[in-house]
Amino acid sequence: MKFIKICLVLLILGSTLNAKIDNDEEVSINFKDLSINEFVDLMSKILKKNILLTQPLAGKVEFYSAAPVKKSDITNIFISILESKGFTLVENGEFLQVVRSAEASKYNLKVVSTWGKIGDTQTMITQAIQVKGENVDQVAAKIRHLISKSAKLVTLKESGVMLLSDYPRNVETVKKVVREIQRQRKFEVVIVPIKNAKITTVYQEITEISKTIFNQTVPSEVVKVMQNTDLNSLVLVGKASNIKKLENYIHRLDSADQASSEGVEIIALKNSDAANVMKTIDQIIAKKNYPDPALKPDVSLNEEINSIILIGPAVSIKSLVRVIEVLDREKYQVYVKVRIMDFSNKDTEALGVKYGLDGGVANSSGLYTLAANFGGASIAPVAKPIADGLQASLGDISEGLAIGATLDFLQTNGVSKTISEPSILCVNNIESSIYVGSTLSFQTGSLTNASSDSTAAVSSSFQREDVGLTLKIKPRISSSDKVTLEVSAVLENVLANLDTNGQPITTKQEVTTQIILSHGETIVIGGLSKDQSGTTITKVPLLGDIPLIGALFTHTEETVDNQSMAIIITPYIVTSSASLSKLQKSLGILGKIQEQYNAEIFAKIENAAADRLDVRDKDDEDYKALVQDEGNPDYKESVEKQRVEALIEEPVSVVKKEVKEEFEVVNETEAQ
Repeated sequence: MKFIKICLVLLILGSTLNAKIDNDEEVSINFKDLSINEFVDLMSKILKKNILLTQPLAGKVEFYSAAPVKKSDITNIFISILESKGFTLVENGEFLQVVRSAEASKYNLKVVSTWGKIGDTQTMITQAIQVKGENVDQVAAKIRHLISKSAKLVTLKESGVMLLSDYPRNVETVKKVVREIQRQRKFEVVIVPIKNAKITTVYQEITEISKTIFNQTVPSEVVKVMQNTDLNSLVLVGKASNIKKLENYIHRLDSADQASSEGVEIIALKNSDAANVMKTIDQIIAKKNYPDPALKPDVSLNEEINSIILIGPAVSIKSLVRVIEVLDREKYQVYVKVRIMDFSNKDTEALGVKYGLDGGVANSSGLYTLAANFGGASIAPVAKPIADGLQASLGDISEGLAIGATLDFLQTNGVSKTISEPSILCVNNIESSIYVGSTLSFQTGSLTNASSDSTAAVSSSFQREDVGLTLKIKPRISSSDKVTLEVSAVLENVLANLDTNGQPITTKQEVTTQIILSHGETIVIGGLSKDQSGTTITKVPLLGDIPLIGALFTHTEETVDNQSMAIIITPYIVTSSASLSKLQKSLGILGKIQEQYNAEIFAKIENAAADRLDVRDKDDEDYKALVQDEGNPDYKESVEKQRVEALIEEPVSVVKKEVKEEFEVVNETEAQ
């Protein structure tokens, strides 16, 4: 029977007996009801060492391995089994000897000097540990709980040396503790046994807590946390008050309820999609190393209530709850005001001549130049009463008022037409789109069918396609007041002429750009244009309608006008639902201010155009020199320009007063 048991174990170990021991190689060991004497015989063959056993050992041993073990741990397993019976293993020259644990220190153990290295031995050794700056007896009393029952500790007070006979792992732990004590004399050493929870789990949690609550840049505040798996305890080295704080956390983590209870958390998401959050949580769990598989939580998804369900030990799911709370924070949004307008270049030039305004081209640069005539530095007196109240939510409104007045002035005079004026609320980093246009039918084919009465029936197939403007905007907030917009504009038009098959010809223009704007800043995007041709007929009343000779009194002119499209975009960063409500109220106030500002500026522009010849002082020498020759080409332009500048630079007192009163009423309403 003995022979059969040994053979079974040797078969499990495979080639261990015939190959050189590789300490990193893993083997599977399982045996049951094996006597200790048989086990010693087996270890002798595995370790290829002669083992002296001076007396038979009573008892049997069993070992169950759920996972392979490294060959370097086989000696530790051997020693642990002997320790359980009151014996241990010591080196005695070229062979090993089984002795009583209490007498092991008498068997000529390997001696390691103070600064010597222990090496890879696993049996008991004796090492001298130097203690500097501390009472060696007091240090020995503090670390005595770290050594094994069979260890021997002797202090040499005169030289400040401790002689410790123990297993190498315990000796290394004692040396680390002594070094920490010497590093800071005021430090204390406290050993906290772990009774319920997994020591590896508590060690990881306490280490993170220590790094978080204590300033790691101040040496006196740092608490060193070490784990001793032999004693199933945590060793704390540091200031007494800090250790006391960590002890409270350790006891809470080590409570029976905390270690054994299964927790269930149902987290209803308010701002995020549960499916997307679920993917992130799964990735975190997959990458995290759980010392005990039982600590790994289960995660499930309920799409109906948009919730994440966590089931597992409380210590495991708490960290995931914190992650989910961060992922579910209210996302930043961008409120984008868009104005899409068509301009006639011909009418714009005529308007500039009529009113003596700079910038008579219907493109983005021309609009900015024209806007200078409607504000610029002179906008400050109007914006001053509301700047303090609206600037926080709308940004700098001066430029926006000037551009708004320009666009409204062009539309009022028939130069431009607003195609669409949408407002989009975009979630940060998510694309939104606008489509403005119509759906047209295009013939894709025709089929002729002959009938019995020699007539042909023609059937045609059509396909409906969208023709118009498609605008896509993707915002990315880069700071508290800066936003990057990825803008894509596609304009599709149908030409008046047809192709050879009688089908309409379509054109497509596309603009893609990336712009960085401040909160409340306005940008004009141009570059989308088309030519529109037409016929203008003028005739003398009555005479132009006379047959035959009416053509003599009629003038026909073919006209070609270039139509330009401009997209005016103003983004506003929305950090929360409350700020969105405040923004909408502020935009309402700004709309009223724009109307009042337009009325005042338009009136002054009209007056300047009607009365621009009388603006100069008749006694001004430059004026006298200029009017002497009214044919001077610079005369008209110079007078018009000075008239407009003089009127706009005047303080707009009426508008200023009305705006201030309006803003005070709104503030009083919000305060109530």
